[in-house]
Amino acid sequence: MKTKINLPTKITIARIILAFLLLLTIFTLYIVDYFSPFIYQLVISINSNVHINYLNLILLAIFLIASFTDFLDGYLARKNNEVTDLGKFLDPIADKMLINGMMIFLALNFPSIHNVDLTFPFFLVILMEIRDLIVDGLRFMCAKKNVVIAANIFGKAKTVLQMVAISFVLLNGFPFSLFDYNFINYLHITDFICYLATITSLISGVIYVKDNIKALF
Repeated sequence: MKTKINLPTKITIARIILAFLLLLTIFTLYIVDYFSPFIYQLVISINSNVHINYLNLILLAIFLIASFTDFLDGYLARKNNEVTDLGKFLDPIADKMLINGMMIFLALNFPSIHNVDLTFPFFLVILMEIRDLIVDGLRFMCAKKNVVIAANIFGKAKTVLQMVAISFVLLNGFPFSLFDYNFINYLHITDFICYLATITSLISGVIYVKDNIKALF
């Protein structure tokens, strides 16, 4: 007997596909940029100091659509009482593919984005990746003991802040870059949004560990 996949889970699967297509697009752009660097020089010049790459706008559009599905599947699952084990399994996979993949891309400035100076600070990505490894390991160990770790408010907030930070980095800091373009590196307004996302991520990780470490023993 086949298990019917409900609408929220289908939306989650769609987000996984969108995340995969987004990462595939990034890889393709890297190959294209390697052989034809002029392609990534296609930018919108707001003024002499502020530029936004056309290709980054394409990536942003795909990212925003995928990010919206993150809200939509959870909302529908709760509203229609359609929360399933498959959905709970696939949802964090979709989030990790989408958000972590984009943060790594933006931290490495990959591909080589000409005329775009802003990146996601690499040391912040490392901290958040370590946090995710710890929390995911804790989830796995607790699941073996039939203990479910519920998302806390900081966990939800960090996801939203990560999405906001990624969006502004793709826009090369616009509209903040209109007046903070000459700020010192890592002190732009978009950088501080990245810092806030990281702090929130670490706080949520500490809370997860604090509230569930006893379940391991």
